[in-house]
Amino acid sequence: MNIPAPLIDAAALGALVVAESPRTAPTTPTADVPPTLLDVRWRLGGPHGRKDYLAGHIPGATFVDLDADVCGPPGGGGRHPLPDLDALQAALRTAGVTNERPVVVYDAGDGMPAARLWWTLRWAGHPDVRVLDGGFVAWQRAGLPIETGERRVQRGDFTVVPGNLPALDADGAAAYARRGALFDARTAARFRGENEPIDPVAGRIPGAGSLPYADLVRADGMLLPAEELRKAMTQAGVPESGTVGAYCGSGVTAAHTVWAMTVAGLESPALYIGSWSEWIRDPSRPVATGARVDGEAA
Repeated sequence: MNIPAPLIDAAALGALVVAESPRTAPTTPTADVPPTLLDVRWRLGGPHGRKDYLAGHIPGATFVDLDADVCGPPGGGGRHPLPDLDALQAALRTAGVTNERPVVVYDAGDGMPAARLWWTLRWAGHPDVRVLDGGFVAWQRAGLPIETGERRVQRGDFTVVPGNLPALDADGAAAYARRGALFDARTAARFRGENEPIDPVAGRIPGAGSLPYADLVRADGMLLPAEELRKAMTQAGVPESGTVGAYCGSGVTAAHTVWAMTVAGLESPALYIGSWSEWIRDPSRPVATGARVDGEAA
């Protein structure tokens, strides 16, 4: 299957949402078919973005709660594990997602929660999902219209079919790390174990490389162009061929890394959903700190 490019800019989306097209000629997700719009604004530690959504959102968008709708409850699988499949399907149908209509997801602008929703939809079998590059901030910056209040949409018919993108468990993450194909999306200081503001144990999965989120975006949160992404990934030691994987604290930032890897043209990058918050729940799993050394293995 020829999967569409997983991002869209504000000008192109505006041409699908508003009656008067912007001056820039758009490239549409699926020609002449307006997308289902999902607003997944979210902040680590809360509150979620429903209040922001009600105050102003892209016309036609519905709100999806990252914690309640896209992820399962925290526990043995980490802070943001995969959700119950029936619950996920019900939430997506309530938001109007259908099997045939393309989907565009967006957040406040950093791309992380939107990328996690993109990944979840693609993993669940939706063939055409895109992230709005720069999120709601980019939409506002383009001077495009805003709608307030709750948007009611027709219930969708999307059927969740899991497993359409590769997902790693702890053993799979360790295997990727052993062959130098697992990359940590957290800050370099968290990677080295110098500080850990969220989880009870500091450090990293032994053998993993460091590929911080900030190295893949511009100062305004927009994703780097594909050529610059490939350059940043090469500098971080990402192999030019073969499958690679990413993890972070709980599988949200790393979903952005997987999204960026996909934009850069990497083949089927894998996401370790449980990430560090799951890894450290088993005290028998090894933990590395300090600078990465050759031969370091999980």
